Amino acid sequence: MSIPVLTIDGPSGAGKGTVSRLLAKKLGWHYLDSGSIYRSLAIALIKQAVDLNNVIEIVKVAQAMVLEFECGDDLIVKLNGENISAQLGLENIGNTASIIAAQPEVRRVLLQKQQDFRQLPGLVADGRDMGTVVFPDAEYKVFLTASSSTRATRRYKQLKEKGIDANLIGLTKEIEERDRRDSERATAPLSMASGALFIDSSDMTIDAVIDDVLNTFLKDFILAQH
Repeated sequence: MSIPVLTIDGPSGAGKGTVSRLLAKKLGWHYLDSGSIYRSLAIALIKQAVDLNNVIEIVKVAQAMVLEFECGDDLIVKLNGENISAQLGLENIGNTASIIAAQPEVRRVLLQKQQDFRQLPGLVADGRDMGTVVFPDAEYKVFLTASSSTRATRRYKQLKEKGIDANLIGLTKEIEERDRRDSERATAPLSMASGALFIDSSDMTIDAVIDDVLNTFLKDFILAQH
Protein backbone atom coordinates (compact mmCIF):
# COMPACT_ATOMS: atom_id res chain seq x y z
CA MET A 1 0.00 0.00 0.00
CA SER A 2 1.32 3.41 -0.98
CA ILE A 3 1.88 5.79 1.94
CA PRO A 4 0.99 9.38 0.98
CA VAL A 5 3.57 12.10 1.54
CA LEU A 6 3.14 15.88 1.41
CA THR A 7 6.50 17.64 1.09
CA ILE A 8 6.90 21.31 1.96
CA ASP A 9 10.24 22.75 0.91
CA GLY A 10 11.58 26.27 1.01
CA PRO A 11 14.09 28.63 2.60
CA SER A 12 14.45 29.39 6.30
CA GLY A 13 11.72 31.62 7.75
CA ALA A 14 9.12 30.96 5.07
CA GLY A 15 6.72 29.45 7.60
CA LYS A 16 7.29 25.81 6.64
CA GLY A 17 7.37 24.52 10.22
CA THR A 18 4.12 26.09 11.38
CA VAL A 19 2.29 25.24 8.16
CA SER A 20 3.57 21.66 8.15
CA ARG A 21 2.67 20.95 11.78
CA LEU A 22 -0.84 22.35 11.37
CA LEU A 23 -1.37 20.35 8.18
CA ALA A 24 -0.13 17.16 9.86
CA LYS A 25 -2.52 17.76 12.75
CA LYS A 26 -5.45 18.49 10.43
CA LEU A 27 -4.76 15.40 8.31
CA GLY A 28 -3.86 13.14 11.24
CA TRP A 29 -0.52 12.32 9.58
CA HIS A 30 2.99 11.92 10.96
CA TYR A 31 5.34 14.91 10.84
CA LEU A 32 9.00 15.23 9.88
CA ASP A 33 10.98 18.42 10.43
CA SER A 34 14.19 17.64 8.56
CA GLY A 35 15.70 20.93 9.67
CA SER A 36 15.46 19.79 13.27
CA ILE A 37 17.42 16.66 12.38
CA TYR A 38 20.27 18.74 11.01
CA ARG A 39 20.00 21.28 13.82
CA SER A 40 20.02 18.44 16.38
CA LEU A 41 23.20 17.12 14.85
CA ALA A 42 24.65 20.64 14.99
CA ILE A 43 23.87 20.80 18.73
CA ALA A 44 25.47 17.38 19.27
CA LEU A 45 28.60 18.47 17.39
CA ILE A 46 28.91 21.72 19.34
CA LYS A 47 28.40 19.87 22.65
CA GLN A 48 31.16 17.45 21.73
CA ALA A 49 33.40 20.20 20.26
CA VAL A 50 33.72 18.37 16.95
CA ASP A 51 35.68 20.14 14.21
CA LEU A 52 33.22 20.93 11.37
CA ASN A 53 35.92 19.99 8.86
CA ASN A 54 36.26 16.51 10.36
CA VAL A 55 33.66 14.66 8.28
CA ILE A 56 34.51 11.25 9.72
CA GLU A 57 33.75 12.39 13.28
CA ILE A 58 30.60 14.22 12.18
CA VAL A 59 29.32 11.02 10.53
CA LYS A 60 30.04 9.04 13.73
CA VAL A 61 28.02 11.48 15.83
CA ALA A 62 25.19 11.45 13.27
CA GLN A 63 25.02 7.65 13.31
CA ALA A 64 24.96 7.48 17.11
CA MET A 65 22.42 10.21 17.90
CA VAL A 66 18.90 9.18 18.95
CA LEU A 67 16.12 11.63 18.08
CA GLU A 68 12.52 11.82 19.28
CA PHE A 69 9.83 14.14 17.92
CA GLU A 70 6.73 15.03 19.93
CA CYS A 71 4.36 17.14 17.84
CA GLY A 72 1.75 18.97 19.95
CA ASP A 73 1.01 22.68 19.96
CA ASP A 74 4.77 23.14 19.73
CA LEU A 75 7.40 20.76 18.41
CA ILE A 76 9.42 19.03 21.11
CA VAL A 77 12.70 17.50 19.98
CA LYS A 78 14.76 15.24 22.21
CA LEU A 79 18.39 14.42 21.49
CA ASN A 80 19.58 11.33 23.34
CA GLY A 81 16.75 11.89 25.85
CA GLU A 82 17.43 15.61 26.41
CA ASN A 83 14.86 18.21 25.36
CA ILE A 84 16.78 20.52 23.02
CA SER A 85 13.77 22.37 21.59
CA ALA A 86 14.81 25.75 23.01
CA GLN A 87 18.23 25.53 21.35
CA LEU A 88 17.02 24.64 17.86
CA GLY A 89 16.14 28.20 16.83
CA LEU A 90 19.46 29.79 17.77
CA GLU A 91 21.22 31.41 14.81
CA ASN A 92 24.59 29.73 15.43
CA ILE A 93 22.84 26.35 15.44
CA GLY A 94 21.09 27.16 12.15
CA ASN A 95 24.32 28.29 10.54
CA THR A 96 26.18 25.17 11.72
CA ALA A 97 23.35 22.99 10.41
CA SER A 98 23.55 24.70 7.02
CA ILE A 99 27.31 24.09 6.87
CA ILE A 100 27.14 20.38 7.70
CA ALA A 101 24.13 19.90 5.40
CA ALA A 102 26.42 20.73 2.49
CA GLN A 103 28.54 17.62 3.21
CA PRO A 104 27.42 14.63 1.05
CA GLU A 105 28.59 12.02 3.58
CA VAL A 106 26.48 13.59 6.33
CA ARG A 107 23.41 13.83 4.12
CA ARG A 108 23.70 10.14 3.22
CA VAL A 109 23.72 9.11 6.88
CA LEU A 110 20.68 11.21 7.72
CA LEU A 111 18.72 10.32 4.58
CA GLN A 112 17.51 6.95 5.87
CA LYS A 113 16.58 8.46 9.25
CA GLN A 114 14.26 10.82 7.41
CA GLN A 115 12.75 8.21 5.09
CA ASP A 116 11.88 6.02 8.09
CA PHE A 117 9.28 8.63 9.10
CA ARG A 118 7.13 7.52 6.15
CA GLN A 119 4.44 5.55 7.94
CA LEU A 120 0.68 5.15 7.65
CA PRO A 121 -1.64 6.98 7.47
CA GLY A 122 0.69 9.53 5.84
CA LEU A 123 3.52 12.01 6.35
CA VAL A 124 3.99 15.76 6.10
CA ALA A 125 7.70 16.40 5.52
CA ASP A 126 9.19 19.86 5.99
CA GLY A 127 12.63 20.80 4.72
CA ARG A 128 14.72 22.00 1.81
CA ASP A 129 15.01 18.84 -0.31
CA MET A 130 12.03 16.74 0.77
CA GLY A 131 10.37 16.76 -2.65
CA THR A 132 13.57 16.58 -4.69
CA VAL A 133 15.79 14.11 -2.81
CA VAL A 134 14.24 12.50 0.28
CA PHE A 135 10.77 11.78 -1.11
CA PRO A 136 11.02 12.35 -4.87
CA ASP A 137 7.99 10.09 -5.41
CA ALA A 138 5.75 12.12 -3.07
CA GLU A 139 2.31 12.69 -4.51
CA TYR A 140 1.91 16.19 -3.05
CA LYS A 141 4.71 18.80 -3.21
CA VAL A 142 4.82 22.45 -2.13
CA PHE A 143 7.56 25.08 -2.40
CA LEU A 144 6.90 27.75 0.23
CA THR A 145 8.93 30.95 0.22
CA ALA A 146 8.83 34.64 1.20
CA SER A 147 11.06 37.66 0.64
CA SER A 148 14.29 37.77 2.66
CA SER A 149 13.15 40.96 4.42
CA THR A 150 9.85 39.34 5.41
CA ARG A 151 11.61 36.24 6.71
CA ALA A 152 14.15 38.29 8.66
CA THR A 153 11.37 40.35 10.26
CA ARG A 154 9.51 37.19 11.28
CA ARG A 155 12.68 35.72 12.77
CA TYR A 156 13.43 38.99 14.58
CA LYS A 157 9.98 39.00 16.20
CA GLN A 158 10.31 35.33 17.24
CA LEU A 159 13.66 35.93 18.90
CA LYS A 160 12.47 39.08 20.67
CA GLU A 161 9.42 37.24 22.02
CA LYS A 162 11.78 34.64 23.47
CA GLY A 163 13.89 37.36 25.08
CA ILE A 164 16.81 36.74 22.73
CA ASP A 165 18.71 39.81 21.53
CA ALA A 166 18.70 40.16 17.74
CA ASN A 167 19.70 42.58 15.00
CA LEU A 168 17.35 42.87 12.01
CA ILE A 169 20.03 43.94 9.54
CA GLY A 170 22.30 41.11 10.71
CA LEU A 171 19.48 38.58 10.46
CA THR A 172 18.68 39.69 6.91
CA LYS A 173 22.32 39.24 5.86
CA GLU A 174 22.50 35.82 7.54
CA ILE A 175 19.31 34.65 5.81
CA GLU A 176 20.54 35.84 2.41
CA GLU A 177 23.90 34.13 2.96
CA ARG A 178 22.18 30.89 4.04
CA ASP A 179 19.92 31.04 0.97
CA ARG A 180 22.95 31.42 -1.27
CA ARG A 181 24.82 28.56 0.42
CA ASP A 182 21.80 26.24 0.39
CA SER A 183 21.01 27.00 -3.27
CA GLU A 184 24.58 26.66 -4.54
CA ARG A 185 25.70 23.54 -2.66
CA ALA A 186 26.65 20.62 -4.91
CA THR A 187 24.58 18.04 -3.01
CA ALA A 188 20.78 18.39 -2.71
CA PRO A 189 20.61 22.16 -3.30
CA LEU A 190 17.52 24.12 -2.29
CA SER A 191 15.31 24.06 -5.36
CA MET A 192 11.65 23.65 -6.27
CA ALA A 193 10.59 20.10 -7.15
CA SER A 194 9.06 19.51 -10.55
CA GLY A 195 5.30 19.95 -10.38
CA ALA A 196 5.36 21.53 -6.92
CA LEU A 197 2.83 24.16 -5.88
CA PHE A 198 4.67 27.50 -5.53
CA ILE A 199 3.49 29.73 -2.69
CA ASP A 200 4.97 33.12 -1.74
CA SER A 201 3.79 33.73 1.83
CA SER A 202 5.16 37.29 2.12
CA ASP A 203 1.68 38.80 2.25
CA MET A 204 -0.28 35.71 3.34
CA THR A 205 -1.51 34.50 6.71
CA ILE A 206 -0.73 30.97 7.89
CA ASP A 207 -4.40 30.03 7.47
CA ALA A 208 -4.38 31.28 3.87
CA VAL A 209 -1.32 29.16 3.06
CA ILE A 210 -2.91 26.07 4.63
CA ASP A 211 -6.15 26.63 2.71
CA ASP A 212 -4.17 27.00 -0.51
CA VAL A 213 -2.41 23.67 0.04
CA LEU A 214 -5.57 21.81 1.06
CA ASN A 215 -7.68 23.21 -1.75
CA THR A 216 -5.01 22.33 -4.30
CA PHE A 217 -4.14 18.82 -3.15
CA LEU A 218 -6.17 17.40 -0.32
CA LYS A 219 -9.69 18.83 -0.38
CA ASP A 220 -11.21 15.46 -1.31
CA PHE A 221 -9.14 13.70 1.34
CA ILE A 222 -10.36 16.06 4.08
CA LEU A 223 -13.98 15.70 2.99
CA ALA A 224 -13.66 11.91 3.05
CA GLN A 225 -12.64 12.04 6.71
CA HIS A 226 -15.88 13.78 7.76
